[in-house]
Amino acid sequence: MSDPRAEVLRIFQAGVAAADPVAAVVAHLDDVDTPALIIAVGKAARLMAKAALARFAGVPCIVVTNYENAAELDGAVVFAAGHPVPDEKGAKAAQAVIAALQVAAGPVLALISGGGSALLPAPAGRLTLADKAAVNALLLGAGLDITAMNLVRQQLSDLKGGGVLRQAAPQKVTALILSDVIGDDLAAIASGPTVGAIGRPEGAIDVLKAAGLWGDVPEAVRAHLEAANPPSELPEARNILVGSNAKSVAAMAAAAGQAHVIPDPVEGDVADAARMICDQAQIGTTLWGGETTVVLKGTGRGGRNQELALRIALEAARRGWAGWTCLQGGSDGRDGPTDAAGGVVNQGTLGRIAGLDGLLANNDSYAALAQAGDLLMTDATGTNVADLGVMIRRG
Repeated sequence: MSDPRAEVLRIFQAGVAAADPVAAVVAHLDDVDTPALIIAVGKAARLMAKAALARFAGVPCIVVTNYENAAELDGAVVFAAGHPVPDEKGAKAAQAVIAALQVAAGPVLALISGGGSALLPAPAGRLTLADKAAVNALLLGAGLDITAMNLVRQQLSDLKGGGVLRQAAPQKVTALILSDVIGDDLAAIASGPTVGAIGRPEGAIDVLKAAGLWGDVPEAVRAHLEAANPPSELPEARNILVGSNAKSVAAMAAAAGQAHVIPDPVEGDVADAARMICDQAQIGTTLWGGETTVVLKGTGRGGRNQELALRIALEAARRGWAGWTCLQGGSDGRDGPTDAAGGVVNQGTLGRIAGLDGLLANNDSYAALAQAGDLLMTDATGTNVADLGVMIRRG
């Protein structure tokens, strides 16, 4: 019988491989006219650009990606920027992108992947990067789903919510999009730089008020949203989905051979998600994809995947399970502001952690899993299609 920890990792890696940015782009380049400019943004931006430049050598190319995935690329100008909280380097990258789009002499190829929202901050109106960073930090800690967060972000940006199309007009834009959003709403992926906005300024106000954040956001943000006009009509674009969470879950199922796939995406609060997963986990192999949320109440380090792994361990113990192993990880190899992708837990995990209740109350899942020796460490993968989970249960 194979080592269950090695087996869940093998299955997870099959899901990550299915989101390989190079293969995803190459498979769709026959649908793309020769561009005059290539813009790549997101955690998979460098590899997506590498694939495009192999076909369109000599075309000017700007790449904006996170620090972990940044490296030189022949034929491209590469910017490394902050994620998940925007920084000044991202703001400089955004201005370089805007300048290039405004002088593009022909069609534009946009390569979009998850993480692009934070990586390409272009504050609208009189807003500053500090204003946007403050809002982003509040959104990340409020337990909101990605669609709600991006609805707000779009209203504060010159590039999100179709801004790339406006800056490139009258040139045509084709976008190849690697989705990190469950359900693959193109307006939500990287905050929809080549897609119309999810909502309007008043919708952003409603989200912030419902989350109890309206009084906490900077005054300049409140003033901007209250005075903002509805967006103008967008130029047309071709948006092509080239990879997604669902495709990666299907690849995991193929790698597992026989497996039960939880049909609905795993979303919502991590505690609720852990119960749902355990309700549906069968003897044998169970697989799922999704993206959960965590309400931050403490000052510890961790991320949604690490905390979900721990809560699955707690739920399995409550049910008296034995002989099980579960991997919960981010396909990008980075969970929250840590160097871990998630966790690999089993029936022995809880016994290897001292003070788990206090650690969870402080959102310190990283420290808890480090004690247990159960952190999932993959390094940055160069892609991002949200989160993947595998459980092997033998009793």
